[in-house]
Amino acid sequence: MGIWSRLESVINSYVNDFGNETSSRLKRSSGDPDLDAAYDELNDYLNRKETSYSEKERFSETHYSAQKNSGVKLPPEELRADFECLGVSFGADAETCKASYKKLLKIHHPDRHAGHEGNFKKATERSSKINASWDRIEKWRKSGSV
Repeated sequence: MGIWSRLESVINSYVNDFGNETSSRLKRSSGDPDLDAAYDELNDYLNRKETSYSEKERFSETHYSAQKNSGVKLPPEELRADFECLGVSFGADAETCKASYKKLLKIHHPDRHAGHEGNFKKATERSSKINASWDRIEKWRKSGSV
């Protein structure tokens, strides 16, 4: 079976199965062992990604509780949305926040999207939110107030 016919069968099986609920994310409809192994690997990856996200949430809450009990200065609840905007756990250290801020700003900087007016506008809005969140967190770190 050639690559194009295999690709066609994968796309057809995906399109035909779209909307049908199955026990796994993707259905295997091929007798090809390589294709079945690829589906298994993809399903494992997708399931692991969901698990790792819930583990991340549990770690965040555990980490926050440990900080609270250790006497470490905790950020006020008003900053929770700002930490989420930066994509870090609530109460993350300065280095983690800074790395995430730089990464997000590099992705969403308006100059990178100057060729498309709609994307430019979205990037401008997103980068302003990222900057505002970073500024509020840094202000809290330096002065202790929001």
